[in-house]
Amino acid sequence: MARQYAYTAEITWTGNLGAGTSDYRSYSRDHDVAVEGLPTILGSADPAFRGDPARWNPEQLLLAALAQCHLMSYLHQCAVNGVVVTSYVDRPVGTMTVAAGSGHFTSVVLHPRIEVAEAGMAEKAFALHTEANRGCFIANSVNFPVLHEPEVTVAGRE
Repeated sequence: MARQYAYTAEITWTGNLGAGTSDYRSYSRDHDVAVEGLPTILGSADPAFRGDPARWNPEQLLLAALAQCHLMSYLHQCAVNGVVVTSYVDRPVGTMTVAAGSGHFTSVVLHPRIEVAEAGMAEKAFALHTEANRGCFIANSVNFPVLHEPEVTVAGRE
C-alpha cells in the first residue's frame, strides 16, 4: 500500500522596492522561504539573473536537496548492509542550460567523499551508491541524470 506525505512551505516575496514589478529592474528578487518551526531561508535569484549573492537561490537549493537526499539514502543503505560510515562530505556540481528565455538542469554530479571504519567495507561502500540513487526520492523526481563520482577511504589510512 502506498503512503503519501505532504510538505508545506511559505514563500514570501520581500523585494518590492516601491514600484512593484513595473519593469525588469524595478524590483529585488529577494524572498523568504519559511517552514513552521524552522529558521527562515533567505532566498533570491542567482546573481546572473539580478539576484543577491548573499542569499540562497533556487538552483542551489535544488542541488542541496539532491545531495541531502542521496546522503540520507546512502547512510540508510550502509546501515542495513553492515557498512560503517565514519565521515561523509559531498561537493555536488549542477549544470544548467539557458536558451531562448528558458532554462533547465542538464545534470548533477555528486562527489561524495566517504570514510568507512574498516578496509573490508570499502568495496561495498562504493557499490551502495547505486542502491542509494534508486532510493533517493528527490533524484527520482527530476528529469535529468544525477550521477555519482564517489571516493571511499578507510579510517586511519590516508
